[in-house]
Amino acid sequence: MTTLKLRILFDGTMLGPGKAELLERIRDTGSISAAGRQMEMSYKRAWMLVETMNAAFRESLVESVRGGPGGGGARLTGAGEEVLRLYRAIEAQALSAAAPEIAAIEALLRPGTKVDIPDGK
Repeated sequence: MTTLKLRILFDGTMLGPGKAELLERIRDTGSISAAGRQMEMSYKRAWMLVETMNAAFRESLVESVRGGPGGGGARLTGAGEEVLRLYRAIEAQALSAAAPEIAAIEALLRPGTKVDIPDGK
């Protein structure tokens, strides 16, 4: 299956597939730690990414509540929902626009050849 992975580089910050997936999983689980576990990412790494995103945008993308008797949690803010929606829309538009060229490149590949390029490098 051919996929397109899109990273948007802004002045001083980046938004890409990993951060978008983290936002989605936080939205779906209500937890930064659960989202990180689902992505096989340490709690510290997940928190660092959330803090990086929150610092980069005018409004925080994720709000967290400390643990206690009822437990803690996290949720996307309105800004977080909007950034995620816009990123996914850009991804879909880019894939649609590039579909003919992607198909043309794919047609030039050797049949059955699998090339493992870690992290796209």
